[in-house]
Formats: sequence, C-alpha cells, structure tokens
Amino acid sequence: MTKQNKQSDKKEQKVSSLFTYATPAVVEEIIGRTGTRGEIIQVRCRLLDGRDKNKILRRNIKGAVRLKDIIMLRETEIEARKLTLTRKG
Repeated sequence: MTKQNKQSDKKEQKVSSLFTYATPAVVEEIIGRTGTRGEIIQVRCRLLDGRDKNKILRRNIKGAVRLKDIIMLRETEIEARKLTLTRKG
C-alpha cells in the first residue's frame, strides 16, 4: 500500500464516524413555548421508523418548526416534561 492510499483510508474512516443514527418523526401538535425567553417549542411527534414506530412523544425543539415537519431524533427513550401554565403578571 502506498502512502497516499493509507491517507485516503484514514479520511474515509473519519467521515463515516461523523454521523449518528437518528429516527425520523413527524410533528403532529405544537403544545407551546418554554424556556426563560420562550425560545424552545414543545411539540408532540409520532415516530416514523425504528423499534418504537408510531409511538407519540413530547419533545422540546429549538428553532422554527411547523405542523407536519419531519424532525430527526437521536434518541427516543426520554420524553420532555409537561408544560406548566403558571405565569407571573
């Protein structure tokens, strides 16, 4: 093996380790906003693939999201806490 071939093999190994497994889910309901400034959106989503297919989860999402959006979840075990509607003012 030449030196150039060894370097290209190392690059290919690094690239393949950058990606993690994720499960697609579709947003079915927007529950509300949370976070100290309202920057987090809590949604209910249905898993489309994986061992928990069709399971409905409550998740917190940072960024813009709409109904019927597809989101990629790295883990599907933990569910977000319910929002409490106690507001000051």
